[in-house]
Formats: sequence, C-alpha cells, structure tokens
Amino acid sequence: MKIQLSDHFSYSKLIKFTLPTIAMMIFTSIYGVVDGVFVSNCVGSDAFAAVNLIMPIIMILGSVGFMIGTGGSAIVSKTLGEGKKEKANEYFSMLVYLCVVSGVILSVIGIIFTGPIAVLLGAKGSIAKDCVTYGRTVFFMLTGLFLQNAFQSFLVVAEKPKLGLFVTLLAGFTNMFLDFLFVYVLRFGVFGAALATGISQFVGSVIPIIYFAGGKNNVLKLTKCRFNKDIIIKTCINGSSEMVTNMSMSLVNILYNMQLMKYIGTNGVVAYGIIMYVGFIFVGTYMGYAVGSAPVISYHYGAGNKDELKNLFKRSLTIIIVSSVVMTLIAEIIAGYLAGIFVSYDNNLLELTTEAIRIYAVSYLISGVNIFASSFFTALNNGVVSAVISFMRMFVFQIVMILLLPVVLGISGIWTAVIAAEVLSVVISVMFLVKNRKKYSY
Repeated sequence: MKIQLSDHFSYSKLIKFTLPTIAMMIFTSIYGVVDGVFVSNCVGSDAFAAVNLIMPIIMILGSVGFMIGTGGSAIVSKTLGEGKKEKANEYFSMLVYLCVVSGVILSVIGIIFTGPIAVLLGAKGSIAKDCVTYGRTVFFMLTGLFLQNAFQSFLVVAEKPKLGLFVTLLAGFTNMFLDFLFVYVLRFGVFGAALATGISQFVGSVIPIIYFAGGKNNVLKLTKCRFNKDIIIKTCINGSSEMVTNMSMSLVNILYNMQLMKYIGTNGVVAYGIIMYVGFIFVGTYMGYAVGSAPVISYHYGAGNKDELKNLFKRSLTIIIVSSVVMTLIAEIIAGYLAGIFVSYDNNLLELTTEAIRIYAVSYLISGVNIFASSFFTALNNGVVSAVISFMRMFVFQIVMILLLPVVLGISGIWTAVIAAEVLSVVISVMFLVKNRKKYSY
C-alpha cells in the first residue's frame, strides 16, 4: 500500500517511508567514498590529500542546491498540506529552475578561482596541480550536483522516495564503474575520478527532470511559473540551516586540515579525509531520516494536525536515539576494517587512522539528535532556529574546540574536538525543543 504524507505514522510506517531516503543518503556517501578509494590506492596518498584539500570548497558551493531542496521542500509540503496544490507546483518548478541558474553561475566562479583557492589552502607542487585538476572538472558539472541534491528532498515530497533511491543507485553505480574505468584502467588520475563524479551527478539530476517534466507524478510536476522573490527568500532562510551545516562543515574541514598539517603532516590530512568518508556513511543515516521525515512533518504542520505532529516528534526521537547507540557500536567494532580499505599499504598510517576513527565515532552517539533537531525546525518553517542550531554545532563550537583541545591534549585533541562540539550542541538543541514545544504543539 502506498504511504502518503497525510497518513498517520506508526514506527513501522515511519521507518518504511524514510528507509529509501536513508538508503539513498548512505549510498550517496558510499559512492562518494569510491573516489577516495581509487585515488588513494591507484594514484597515491598525495593525490588523495589533494582531493581532500579541495573537497570542502566543492561542498560549500554544492550546499546551495541542498539549501534549495530542503528549504523549498518544507515550503512545498506545507503548501500541499494547506490544500494549495497548484501553488505548490509553481513553487517547486521555480526552485528547480533556480537550481539550474545558480549552478551555472557558481560553476563559472568556481572554475576561475580554483587555482588561487588551492594555493590559499596550502597546496604546493603536485598536490596543488591535482587540486586544480579535480576542482575545475567537478565545478564544470556543478549544476548536476545542485539538482541532484535538491531532488533528494523533492522526490520525498512527491511521495516517491523509492524513485529517489533508484536514481541514487543508478548514479552511484555509474560513478563506481567510471571510477574503475577512468582511474584504474585508463589511469586518468584525479581527473578521471572527478569526471566520474560529475557524470554520475548528471545521471542523478536528468532522470528526475524527465520524470517531473512528463507530468507522471500526481503530487508534483514541472510547470510554467512566475518569479516569486518572497518564496525564494523564504526558501533560502528556511534552508539556511542545511546550507550553514554544509558550509560550516567545509570551513571546519579546512581548519582541521591546517591543524593536521601543523601537528602531523600529510598523513594527518589523509587520516582525516578517511574519517570524513566514513562519517558520511554513518551521519548519512541521520541525514537520510531527517530529509525523509521532514516533508511529513511539514505537511501535518501545514494541515494543523497537532496530534500527528506530537506522534512524529516522539517516534522520531526514539528512532534516532536507538540508531545512534547501534551505529556507534558498529563504528567502534569495524574501525580497523574501515581504515584498511583506504590505507592498508601503510601500517603507520593504518594505525593512526584506526585510532582516529574510534575516537571520532563517539560523536555519533550525540550527532543524530542535533541533526534531527535542526531538520525538525526547518520542517516547521522556522529556518532561524534551525540555522542557529547548525551554526553553533558545525561552526562556533567546532572551531573553538579544534583550536583549544590540541593545545591541551595534542593530536588526540584534534579527534576529540567534534565530540566536545556535539555535547555543547545537544544542550542548545534541547533548549530550543523545550522552549518551542507549546508554540508548535509537538
């Protein structure tokens, strides 16, 4: 039986509805990891370090598409809940076109400034050259990334999370095959890895465009629309928390890399890059649930269904807390295996990375609640509170900790910084959840 946004959600129905989006996020993370595996094992640790140095800049620009998707999906879902289907389609169409225009503009900017950015990040010699090669290739196809990120949310609003999973799987397998072909067989190096990623992103964006343009969905479809400044501004404000999260994470990654170069050197950057790849998979579970459940929350908020809003909030927190414990245990147990996928060729680097993963993984106990809290307020169309939670969690607390703890704890302080930041953030999240519970009746 098809699950609709208007349904009452039990635990099983909520998990069933969000599971495709969770799988989509995890698989997106996995096929992103494939680039790192091929580059590290086939090209070398310096090339891998180069990819990790430029990656935060790509993520900063790519976060615009994610902002439009998450912020826009909350508005579109709320509008559907209010019974204004035609308006919802107009808003949806305008935001898709906005992704295309902004993607083209930022592609040009990214290509022009890749070289100076690589130098600013401290890249030199062959590492700088690889940074520029990888960055410019991905920037050339940035519009595909924007659309793919946005459609992850809009396909859930359209009650087609399984289609979203299928598109992600297809894009992922495309990336994996092309990585094997371009990097391992043809030896194109970092250019091959970037090309594989870019092509896969276009696969992930073109299929949803064809689907929505064909009018095959009875919830959303691409139509003619008018430019609506107010909705664009509201989308940006509402999705600002997700953009803040991605941009802050990228800026913090740059700071981490600078600290690691100072305390450890290139091996530290490689180890942290692996932690990020591993983290994408585990944190991707929380992100997937947040993205998958947000349209449901927005719909019932728009429809004024207070009892269902309470139900969704209670069940969501329970699911997040239980999964946090399970995933942290899994990460601790398989840390050595995860590190070995990337750096089995270097025992010292393998040992460093394994220890770092085990320390960092403790943060998974707490990060799920913070991610859900931020997403929950986005779904309630309260982008300000959502942005504050994300900004404090991903920027303020992490920057303070990454600068302070290494001075006190040395190298271990670098890996511990994220744990301290998540602990401080959960205090902020709980404060906002308690403060606003009567206002939104959850």
